Amino acid sequence: MLSQVPWPTPAPTVSVGMIVARRPTGGKLSWFADGLERMLRANGHAVVPVGEGVPSLIINFTTPERPRPVRRRAQGTFVVAVVEVNDMPADLLRAAYPILIRSLSNLLICLVSESEHSFQTYFVTLEQGCYSVPFETCNETEYFGYVYRRLTPLATSQLVVNNIFHQDLLPELWNGNARTRALRFAGQQLNQMNLLPAPFPISELLPPRDMAHVKRLFGLGGLSYGNLSVRHDDHSFWMSASGVDKGNMQVVGRDMLLITGFDPDRRAMHVSVPPNVEPRRASVDAIEHWMLYKEHPAVGAIVHVHAWMDGVPSTSVNYPCGTAELAREVAELVRKEPDPSRAVVGLKNHGLTITGRSLPDIFERITGRLQPQVPMA
Repeated sequence: MLSQVPWPTPAPTVSVGMIVARRPTGGKLSWFADGLERMLRANGHAVVPVGEGVPSLIINFTTPERPRPVRRRAQGTFVVAVVEVNDMPADLLRAAYPILIRSLSNLLICLVSESEHSFQTYFVTLEQGCYSVPFETCNETEYFGYVYRRLTPLATSQLVVNNIFHQDLLPELWNGNARTRALRFAGQQLNQMNLLPAPFPISELLPPRDMAHVKRLFGLGGLSYGNLSVRHDDHSFWMSASGVDKGNMQVVGRDMLLITGFDPDRRAMHVSVPPNVEPRRASVDAIEHWMLYKEHPAVGAIVHVHAWMDGVPSTSVNYPCGTAELAREVAELVRKEPDPSRAVVGLKNHGLTITGRSLPDIFERITGRLQPQVPMA
């Protein structure tokens, strides 16, 4: 049960660093910086100077033309970039996502002017989420309260994306087994169902040095949406690796990994691999899958897709992928379902986590029912 599962201790009171690649001196960005700082202080956060301590959250005011990155000194620091544009792009997500990536940020806030007194505030996430709040419908306190509530999950989240690799996979598993073959076939099914949307070309948007920095910080093997897993035994499960093409998984220890445990002190997943394979990193959602398998012995498989179904319960907070907080929220929803081994729960502004007694069981229940567009709120 949940109470028996070790977890990282809750994050301490957060400090927020207002990092300024370009300190706003006037206009909307200056007004936004002042209002946000007031809201942070009013809610008990320390706003520390640049270079002081290790903040949990950095606010980086930059420009859309030359988005300047902030290099974190710690993996637990999240970065929010803030930019202002004068005209609404024809496709805001496609225009804004490169800014998010080039500024090495977890979230982008884009202020889009509509008139002298009216503008829209768009939030763009790494998972291709894009949602907005118009300023004209709020007074300043309500508006900055809304912005603050969007940032709080970043400032209070704890990443669980590190891996501890053990070259101890049994030789009889080096070429896989029936479960890895089922995992490979399920990935091909997701591809045929068009549920593996092509990600933005992150490697083309970043120079090699910045790409390596992002991978090291967030445990990314690449940016590839969705993942799936299947139980191996009472203590381990096979899972698609980070960044792998789920429609073409081939090599055990590279494309499909055996997750064998979780170290709460190091906030890292244990992974068993063959000695002759260079492993990819485990999916950032491995902590969520580990949690569900540990608590519910009847769960035999899990699929996560960036799609939606009507009428499903959903997390209330937009926590980042790979955090203990998101895993806890999903586990709570699954626990409340009549049959946790056959649950479908939503991740706010993100997608679905679906449990099943087997992979075929999951696909029987979702085929023809999924909506490819995740509603944003």
